[in-house]
Amino acid sequence: MSSQLRMNDLLQLVVDEGASDLHLTVGSAPVLRISGSLHPLDTDPLTPEDTERLMLEITDDEHMARIKEVGGTDFGFGFEDQARFRVSVLKQKGHYGVVMRQIPSKLMSLEDIGLPPQVRDLLFRPRGLVLVTGPTGSGKTTTLASMINIINQERDCHIITVEDPVEYYHDHQKSVVSQREVGVDVKSFSLALRGALRQDPDVILVGEMRDLETMSAAITAAETGHLVFATLHTTGAARTVDRIVDAFPTDQQEQVRIQLSATMQAVISQVLLPRTDRPGRAAAFEIMIATDSIRSLIREGKTYRITSDIQTGARLGMVTLDASLLKLFDEGIISLEEMIRVADNPASIIEKLESRKSR
Repeated sequence: MSSQLRMNDLLQLVVDEGASDLHLTVGSAPVLRISGSLHPLDTDPLTPEDTERLMLEITDDEHMARIKEVGGTDFGFGFEDQARFRVSVLKQKGHYGVVMRQIPSKLMSLEDIGLPPQVRDLLFRPRGLVLVTGPTGSGKTTTLASMINIINQERDCHIITVEDPVEYYHDHQKSVVSQREVGVDVKSFSLALRGALRQDPDVILVGEMRDLETMSAAITAAETGHLVFATLHTTGAARTVDRIVDAFPTDQQEQVRIQLSATMQAVISQVLLPRTDRPGRAAAFEIMIATDSIRSLIREGKTYRITSDIQTGARLGMVTLDASLLKLFDEGIISLEEMIRVADNPASIIEKLESRKSR
C-alpha cells in the first residue's frame, strides 16, 4: 500500500488532522505528531524507494544538490493554498528521511498564545533586544511571527526578518517588511545582520542566534537604536543571559554583560504541553522584563538572582515558569505529570500542592 502513497495525500491528512509534524522514514509507516503524541498511519512500512519518491515530489534541484553536498537541507514549502510547511530532508543509514512541520496559516493574537498584555508594550519600544527562547518545537516562531504581525499592523517602520527558512509570510501593512532567507538570499545570519544595519531598519527579527558572530551582530544592532527580536534554544531568563555571555571569549565577557544590561528588554521562555481539557497544546511561559534591578544583576554577573526579581515583578507582567505551570494546572488545562516533568523546581511545586491539601 505504501507504494500508492502520494505526498499531496499525506499533506492533506496532516492539514485535516491538525497535525504539527509529518515523519517519513524507511522501515516505518508515515507518522503524524498530533497534540505532541506520535500516531503512525495504518499503512505498510516505507521502503527506501518510497521515501526517495515522496521526497522528490517536493524537493527542487538546488536542494537536491545541497543534500548530496552536506547530507541534508531545510526549506519552506507551500501546500496549495492550505498550509505552509518547514521541511527538513536528511540522509540516515544511507536512505532519505523527511520531517515536515506545519506552520499555522492563521497568526494568533498574544492573548490566544497566552501572553500577558504587558508583553505588547515591548513591541513599541524604540530599541533593545527581546529574546524568545525554549526547546525545539515550543512555538517560538509562532510567538515571534505574531509579534511582528502586530508591529506590521500598528507601526510605520521597516521590518527586516532573517530566517532559515522563511516560515510565515508577512504582507506589507502599515510597515514595510523585507524577509531574507539564509542560504537563498544571503549566506548566513551574521552577514544578513551586518547588511541589515545599512538597510534603514527599525525592527530586525533574527530567526536564530546560533553562533558568536550572530549574537555579537544582534547585540550591536540593539545598541545602535534598533528593536531586535531573536530566538535561542535555552530555557529561563538567567540561563539565556548566561548562554550568551558564555559564548564569548573570557576577555570579552564583562563587556558583553555591560552591553546586555543596557540593551536587554525582555526574555520570554516558553514550553508547549499537551492539554487535558481538549485536543491541542498549551504554552507555559517564564517572562522577564528588564528592570533597573535586573539590569544591575546582568551587569554584575549575578544572574542566579534574576528568578527572585521575576517572582516579585507580577505587576509588570513577569512570571516564573513554575507559577505559569501551576496556573495551567489549577485551570485544569495540563496534567500533574506534565507540570512536574517540565518544572524548574518540581520539589517546590509538590510542596505547594501538599501544603494546599493540609490547609
